[in-house]
Amino acid sequence: MSKSILIVDDDREIANLIDIYLRNEGLDTAQAHDGEEALALLASRTFHLLVLDVMMPKMDGMEVCRRVRETASIPILMVSAKAEDMDKILGLMTGADDYVVKPFNPLELVVRVKTLLRRAYQYVQPSAASAEDEGLIRINELTINKSTHSAEVHGRSVHLTSTEFGILHLLASNPGRVFSAEDIFQQVWKEKYFESNNTVMVHISKLRDKLEQEMGRKLITTVWGVGYKIEI
Repeated sequence: MSKSILIVDDDREIANLIDIYLRNEGLDTAQAHDGEEALALLASRTFHLLVLDVMMPKMDGMEVCRRVRETASIPILMVSAKAEDMDKILGLMTGADDYVVKPFNPLELVVRVKTLLRRAYQYVQPSAASAEDEGLIRINELTINKSTHSAEVHGRSVHLTSTEFGILHLLASNPGRVFSAEDIFQQVWKEKYFESNNTVMVHISKLRDKLEQEMGRKLITTVWGVGYKIEI
């Protein structure tokens, strides 16, 4: 089944360009040209990924991202003409999974979209109900399910984005091992890491906050100057 992508950009030429490239990859697409229209479409049908411009009329992309994250973990690729680090960090802290700066190479955007889709949906495979714990990782009250791409604390679902789940699964699969930001980026994003890249730090911060809110204690530890780990 083809994945469905919602492209949100008030610049119709850019939206159409993205649309053409994604359709050429066999993906289904729909377009919205302001934030309110985007939220209405998201409420009316299922999408597997959101390509979201930041600067838009009526409701900007940051607010759309915040509202989507209140109820859904759909991957979000944010697109913006703002290239400053703080703008990227704000976008990621708001809940975006990745951030592309305009003007962008359409082929690079396609790669980012496909990477996010693979990360979010590669583990979800229909299977018969089973009492076996295959694919589960348990750390005290936390249960991580690779098959359903989900995490629970005392049976309560922890609302994670696909990127946050990827980081959690990596660390939880290797308790006690310290992963540098470069290690995490290369294994979760499957891309080359560049110095001064704050992406991992931002996602770790969001993930840590969500887990601590549910568990009441710190799970992910920072080893200063080295990286991050989960200690059982």
